[in-house]
Amino acid sequence: MKIILTLAGVLALAVSTPTPAQSKVVCYYDSKSYVRESQARMLPLDLDPALSFCTHLVYGYAGIQPDTYKMVPLNENLDVDRSHANYRAITNFKSKYPGLKVLLSVGGDADLEEEQKYNLLLESPQARTAFVNSGMLLAEQHGFDGIDLAWQFARIKPKKVRSTWGSIWHGIKKTFGTTLVDEKEAEHREGYTALVREMKQAMSLKQMQLSISVLPNVNSTIYYDVPAIINLVDIVNLHAFDYYTAARNPKEADYSAPTYKPQNRNDLLNVDAAISYWLTAGAPSSKIVIGIATYARTWKLDSDSEISGVPPLHTDGPGEAGPYTKTEGLLSYPEVCAKLINPNHQKGMRPHLRKVTDPSKRFGTYAFRLPDDNGDPGLWVSYEDPDTAGQKASYVKSKNLGGVSIVDLSMDDFRGLCTGDKYPILRAAKYRL
Repeated sequence: MKIILTLAGVLALAVSTPTPAQSKVVCYYDSKSYVRESQARMLPLDLDPALSFCTHLVYGYAGIQPDTYKMVPLNENLDVDRSHANYRAITNFKSKYPGLKVLLSVGGDADLEEEQKYNLLLESPQARTAFVNSGMLLAEQHGFDGIDLAWQFARIKPKKVRSTWGSIWHGIKKTFGTTLVDEKEAEHREGYTALVREMKQAMSLKQMQLSISVLPNVNSTIYYDVPAIINLVDIVNLHAFDYYTAARNPKEADYSAPTYKPQNRNDLLNVDAAISYWLTAGAPSSKIVIGIATYARTWKLDSDSEISGVPPLHTDGPGEAGPYTKTEGLLSYPEVCAKLINPNHQKGMRPHLRKVTDPSKRFGTYAFRLPDDNGDPGLWVSYEDPDTAGQKASYVKSKNLGGVSIVDLSMDDFRGLCTGDKYPILRAAKYRL
């Protein structure tokens, strides 16, 4: 009888103990992957093995029509035309995964036509109304559960690598004040706050979700009035990566997404600094989701690069393009993996990379290959792998944050080319949560 009572007591205790909210795993799907070639081409069916790990799926990306300020598909042929109807193909996954929320994201650095429209829209109440109404219609028509604003604000200026004379001149210029990246930043902050408020009002009638994605190198302290917007949004996705890229920093390679500040670096260019602004400004930790990039940033090494490979180090612009992604300065995780595991058999790939892990778990993993005597340039690669993704998820857990986002699924190893496991970065982050 005692045992039964004890069991009953345990059960009662279990029922009365509140369980923490489920950690979010926000999976970004970049629809550009549909039109890539060969192994990099990702069709809706390829998403299926990932979706049991995702709580949210974010479809990237819609854009803004410059003259009307309406939200529109960026690839009408793929997204909405009858032949593909990709919006609907993606939202239809909800019948198989009923718990999944599918959001349509706008911006995300994919909308490159007349980029100043992102600021102009914020300056005009009429433009905001046109955007909100068209966005709601687009989302509803195609079965989305909400909208993600991945707003294309101006970026902080990258660090310049200067000569001695350049440093002296920069010092003189600094004495007389620095140039703003956005002359109307206060007006744009207010306009963005108004946009979030208006979007939320329209959505609450439809029970839709509103999320925001803070893109890499956007200064949150300038544009995001946390106390004014935080109760209006469901999720804040902090894209805390791409702090260093060959496009921004062609002459110097460094960790692209350190969790903490490496020695003698800018205080703000790390994950911990990104979240501390939001938490200090009063955001509930449960709303903050930390982005994990599934792609690598790469640089070309030359004869002036330090042979130790330890960052920061001198570089000569972006690294060679990968065989699948075909973009200089960028490799997908399976492309990095192939350079590490399968150095000799990968078609069109140069010799393998030496991987350097970070025992402190603070800064990240990198890999490199020094230039050779035949004039072949070297390569330096900053990237996430399943180990570092797991470490970031542990960090998220230790800070009681809302979860992680995977940016994006098409750059993870969705075919299982590395080890046979599909989506290893997504899986590692999910398991650690």
